[in-house]
Amino acid sequence: VQLQASGGGLVQAGGSLRLSCAASGSIVSINNMGWYRQAPGKQRELVGLSGTNGSTTYADSVKGRFTVSRDDAKNTLYLQMNSLKPEDTGRYYCYAGTRYGTYWGQGTVVTVSS
Repeated sequence: VQLQASGGGLVQAGGSLRLSCAASGSIVSINNMGWYRQAPGKQRELVGLSGTNGSTTYADSVKGRFTVSRDDAKNTLYLQMNSLKPEDTGRYYCYAGTRYGTYWGQGTVVTVSS
């Protein structure tokens, strides 16, 4: 499975961005997909994920502001980020959990200015 993330950029606090993660390869093996992020000097943390039954899970810090969605027809995962805060700054990675293991994209950088 190959994952290509895009959509990052510089945005002011309170603004919005939508990240995309296009999947290719062994798509049928994907069970769940999601997003992690890593801020400078910090550990990678879960942002949100989409499970096999359409359920979603979010970190407390982004609940009510971020939305994870999947378009299976386009093999693409999205992360809609609203009401962005400076603490949302970091590199955002998409991942895919499959029967063969977990695959990661290269990440896309989000910078939120105050």
